[in-house]
Amino acid sequence: MIVTWALGHLLGLKMPEDLKKEWQNWQMDTLPMIPKDLGIKPLPKTGHQLKAIKQLAQRKDISEAVIATDAGREGELVARWILEYVHFHKPVKRLWISSQTDKAIKLGFKQLKPAKEYDALYHSALARAKADWLVGLNVTRALTIKYQDNLSAGRVQTPTLALVRKQERKIETFKPKTYFSILLEVQNEQAKMVQKNQFALTTHEEAQALVQRLMKSKGSVTAIQENTKIEAAPLPYDLTEIQREANQRYGYSAKQTLGFVQSLYETHKIVTYPRTDSKYLTTDMKSTMKERLQAVSDFAPEVKQYLKNGALVRQTKVFQDNKVTDHHALLPTENRPRYEKLSNEEQKIYQMIVTRFLGLFAAPHKIRQIKVTVTFEKEQFVFHQTHVLQAGWKKNNQSESNEINWAKGMRIQPNFTIKKELTTPPKPLTEASLLGQMEKHSLGTPATRAEIIEKLIKSELMERAPQGLQVSPKGKQLLELVNPSLVTPDLTESWEKDLEAIAAGKKQAHYFLKGIEKETKRLVQEIKTSKQEYKDFSITQKKCPECGANLREKNTRDGKIYLCTNQACTYRRRKEPKLSNHRCPQCHKKMEIIEGKSGAYFRCKYDGTTEKMLDKNAQKKKMTKHEERRLLKKYSQAEEPEESPLAAALKAAMKK
Repeated sequence: MIVTWALGHLLGLKMPEDLKKEWQNWQMDTLPMIPKDLGIKPLPKTGHQLKAIKQLAQRKDISEAVIATDAGREGELVARWILEYVHFHKPVKRLWISSQTDKAIKLGFKQLKPAKEYDALYHSALARAKADWLVGLNVTRALTIKYQDNLSAGRVQTPTLALVRKQERKIETFKPKTYFSILLEVQNEQAKMVQKNQFALTTHEEAQALVQRLMKSKGSVTAIQENTKIEAAPLPYDLTEIQREANQRYGYSAKQTLGFVQSLYETHKIVTYPRTDSKYLTTDMKSTMKERLQAVSDFAPEVKQYLKNGALVRQTKVFQDNKVTDHHALLPTENRPRYEKLSNEEQKIYQMIVTRFLGLFAAPHKIRQIKVTVTFEKEQFVFHQTHVLQAGWKKNNQSESNEINWAKGMRIQPNFTIKKELTTPPKPLTEASLLGQMEKHSLGTPATRAEIIEKLIKSELMERAPQGLQVSPKGKQLLELVNPSLVTPDLTESWEKDLEAIAAGKKQAHYFLKGIEKETKRLVQEIKTSKQEYKDFSITQKKCPECGANLREKNTRDGKIYLCTNQACTYRRRKEPKLSNHRCPQCHKKMEIIEGKSGAYFRCKYDGTTEKMLDKNAQKKKMTKHEERRLLKKYSQAEEPEESPLAAALKAAMKK
């Protein structure tokens, strides 16, 4: 057996300039671009690996291939494009696994299926890629040409941006209103007066008049209701939910969380496939629960009791075959974790996954709720008492209400207070809430949502702010200029349903793409005839010192920079000085790098100390012995061969 690997996508769809000479230049009269055949081409950074695979595929002793890429839509496309490019026409089988442990790999090889059984999944992935090409490239080119600025749009990213802007508009149009609440106090417990409209009392005088009237009446307990509430533990995570919760708890971005889970899956092999959209398990997984529990036996003291109970799953509704498509929920594998090998962030994410998993074996959380209604005249005040009967999967840290011996007909003294309150504005969307909105409107997949958010930020259409996500001035302009049908999620939602139907074999990709082509033509025509005007908010009032043109502000990896708007001029500079690792000799804080007329120099922004920057030769002379040892160690290390974690796992598993 020969094991080789892909490094993500090794191939991509050809770009317009690869297909037609007239598409090399961005001109409105060449749009829309509707090629008969898109074709694929190697990606430049991974050409060496594609060449290695091609050489292996052409060997005469190779009788068949096994696709072992990620078991999902995109993983299928990665492999199929490679096999198409290397002209592999021998039998092909599919390895479909949800974890990368030795046991899972061996079992997977015993259950290989013909690759043809996954043709519909491949056709769905290919249709999605082509649809993104047709809509994204045509609309982006049309907007960029018409408005003379780099304006990026797409069938998923644009409605996602619109969701953030919609929330911003709610905040912008919000006007705070003052209202008054009336509270009744009984033995240090308070309850608000029940109102159909909680904002009805708009003046203190109204509230005072009502209180004075109630003071003259006799209050009593008119109803007592008791009920027992049983709350089962939440189901295991899918990718979107763990991204949302990690953002809420730790502030991790969706992309960061995906990276941590991917590392736990690929490198450490202690969790199952991360890019899942299901919170359920298949019934045949019941037999694997004991091994998974044993792997996390030192995680919490209650695990030993769960094992004594025979690894009995109390949350039985988790086993639903019809709710598991490509992959089951995110779980720990049967491999024991080595915590010392995990980063701090990986440990936090792993703990989240294990905690959810252990909830499947825990008793439910039981509480007794008492609802007491106190009436003065016709006005009601409702008190609530809670008693924990069984902590179950929740830690028993829930505060209980003060014990009041309520009795029906009990007389209540008229102890009222008036509270002045303000209506609260809506909150900006965070990555957590945006992921929820994207899932609700079928925008992207669990595997692509993090990438979509990052693309919007990289395109300078959206920004991360301390209070949440916000649309940039450029993004606001784009939403005004782009086609209305691309702003709402409705069109994309219907396309995602079509792609799911193609993957299920219920719809032909050919008919779907015909509809996309028709829609692309309509979108381009709308932009061509649009009367909208564009104002470039990135152009500042600052002047270029070389040619006098205005400077444009642009975000880069190294921070914000100023660029000259005159295309013939190459002037550029940083907006803020770059921070170096060079320390100030006075205060020992990091110094800034300043570009001066006589060359670059260091400056301390705290005490104004300046130092000339040494050239490279002088820096070498000044190198310390510690730096010399570190440099020697760096270059003495042999270069490690490039290999994917899955390739290593496959080889290790098959040797055993």
